[in-house]
Amino acid sequence: MHRKHQTPPPASLTQSLRHLASPARLRESLTIQRPPSVRNATIAGIQVALAVLAVAAGLHYSPWEHLAGFGGLGALAALFGRFAPIARRRYVVLTAGALLVMPVALLSGLTLAGLPPVVMLLALAALAGVLASLAHRTQVGAPGAVIFIFAASAALGPIGGPLALAERTAATALGAAAAWLVCLLTDHLRDLNVMVPAPAAATAAAPAPVSTAAPTAPPAISPGYATLYSLRVSLCAALAAVLAHMAGWSHPAWAGIGAVAVLQGAHLPGTVHRAWQRTLGTIAGAAIAWVILSLSPSFWTLLLAVVVLQVLTEVVIGFNYALGQVFVTPMALLMTTLASHGEAAEMAISRIYDTTLGAVVGTVLALALSSMDERIHLARHHRSGR
Repeated sequence: MHRKHQTPPPASLTQSLRHLASPARLRESLTIQRPPSVRNATIAGIQVALAVLAVAAGLHYSPWEHLAGFGGLGALAALFGRFAPIARRRYVVLTAGALLVMPVALLSGLTLAGLPPVVMLLALAALAGVLASLAHRTQVGAPGAVIFIFAASAALGPIGGPLALAERTAATALGAAAAWLVCLLTDHLRDLNVMVPAPAAATAAAPAPVSTAAPTAPPAISPGYATLYSLRVSLCAALAAVLAHMAGWSHPAWAGIGAVAVLQGAHLPGTVHRAWQRTLGTIAGAAIAWVILSLSPSFWTLLLAVVVLQVLTEVVIGFNYALGQVFVTPMALLMTTLASHGEAAEMAISRIYDTTLGAVVGTVLALALSSMDERIHLARHHRSGR
């Protein structure tokens, strides 16, 4: 008997892949939206910039000039809690600082053991899952665990001995302390009447159909969900980083970071939005970084560029994540240069390759590991024409 061809169910993996690959997802990813408070975003950017400037400049004129980049990483703690009440903000920044210092110390210690590169990448991936879980439990909020993983990746570089480990850790802690102090002195400038729901309260609400703001942690904090999400992050980071390593790329950890950043989309449409936004923004941002680095800038030129780019990132990323990536990409590359010099063209091109690979891996795994409810949400979202 002739069997009629059957269309795959609307929530099947095949149909979900078609929905994710639809041109509508690209159009959605380019949507511009109004952030909750441009003022608070600008102040947060200035707070980070001031902390980075203070600690990096201080280290530059000390015997630990080579640790300026790690000091800048610690200062990223000021990115967190920009909408929180003042007392809560102090806790969030302090917690974020600890989550920046801890992975730098741990991975620097593993580096001393002389482990092979693949083993170090797997260690980074495992730590990424732990950091994702801790970000859930401590409810530090946006921009999420990807910042802590970025700090961890910086610790994969060669290290001279136990003293160098202590110096790296201390420099990162100094940056976190500077961030806490700057926020303490300037938090009154924020608009405290503009508040977003606390992470615990936000989990009860359904995710918005289209989200282009900075990445946040997934909308659940139950222990079971946090554990599953942690394992998913580790698997995603490991796969992307190892693939980049096998390809012979010089910065495979960046692929893992890119995959985790994409995975931070609150739902499947949000995941593919992140993929498009991160890839397109990185291409533009890498071009900016290449121009700056090809001019062989001095330390002060690099530092000034990092400060300006940091402020611009926070001002625009709430409008669209891709716009933020245009500025955060060169900022990250320049901060990497402060810690360890690299060839301009090589670093910029590597960033594009690694980010694209991470976006693909993150999207594929998000779909492969998705639940039926997530795929039904995607199908409904697709049918709505959004």
